[in-house]
Amino acid sequence: MTEFDTGDDVLDSLSPLRTPVLLADSRELIYFDDEPGHDRSAPDLRPLPAHKPRSELRLDPVTGEWVVMAAHRQDRTHLPAQSECPLCPSAGGRHSEIPAADYHVVTFENRFPSLGGAPAGGRCEVVCFTSDHDASFSVLPDRRLETVARAWTDRTAELSRRPDTEYVFVFENRGVEIGTTLHHPHGQIYAYPFVPASAARALETARRHRAERGSCLFCGIVAAERAAERVVARSDRFVAFVPEAARWPYEVHVYPYRHVTGLPGLDAGERLELMVLYRDVLRRFDRLFDAPAPYVAHLQQAPVGEDADLAHLSIRVFTPRRAEGKLKYLAASETGAGAFINDVLPEEAARRLRAAG
Repeated sequence: MTEFDTGDDVLDSLSPLRTPVLLADSRELIYFDDEPGHDRSAPDLRPLPAHKPRSELRLDPVTGEWVVMAAHRQDRTHLPAQSECPLCPSAGGRHSEIPAADYHVVTFENRFPSLGGAPAGGRCEVVCFTSDHDASFSVLPDRRLETVARAWTDRTAELSRRPDTEYVFVFENRGVEIGTTLHHPHGQIYAYPFVPASAARALETARRHRAERGSCLFCGIVAAERAAERVVARSDRFVAFVPEAARWPYEVHVYPYRHVTGLPGLDAGERLELMVLYRDVLRRFDRLFDAPAPYVAHLQQAPVGEDADLAHLSIRVFTPRRAEGKLKYLAASETGAGAFINDVLPEEAARRLRAAG
């Protein structure tokens, strides 16, 4: 078995401080606590109709890529006031998606999922990093980082065991500039019933590299970047760098030195070390322009199945902010021709991010 182990041993190691409950419409919610001793028995008192997602997959005959049709998402909550935030705890007679009066980290099935139900399949979950509406990932303490990492790992392992899952995608979109519809600090997890095009292309490149050179493509990249001028920050077992062919003005990849294909392959100490380095990168983004940075972040992990060992775990994050008061937009070259144009040399971006430490 590869390091991307989704067996019972992985889930059992993560089960303490984990409390699953059902919401009023039978969606699953899981509390992940920083420490024991918290009552998670509060019921969901909302009169919700049954949860019946209705997504559809359509295959583009020209590109061979899957497109998800999810018209029901037009009705999802859009930038509500804090007093109506569905991700804040239930308190003061107001009932939200989280029944408890406070929480540490929760995951739950998205009420307006992109995936799920016949005929599309798959599953979409929301991950709330904190009950504090005004916080952000970059200010989470180490203990909370450990809990978020446990939640991500738990969901990666469990969702990978679903028969309709081929790829688990953990991500966060932050900022209205990105298009987020809720201000509360949160991310999402998609269990795709297919391997998305970007991941599939990377795996095919890794397969060719291994066939031609007998080694891991990503291990080679990490070895080269550890000694390069594009390093932003590093720890004992991880490195954060701006990739040589970065698509965005400020884009950083965080990799483990050793070959590991997904979060379930890391031990608890490694998970925390990864999260601390990732948090450091986010803080540098904020300091770079002396303002909260909008960003898109995701985990690159192995697909479910025989290609798992070709992959190499990484966290990838970019901000669309290219200069103070200026954003990088995807226009015709990027969306029509598929050719990215970067306004900042990766070496200069790395230098500026190092200076922002």
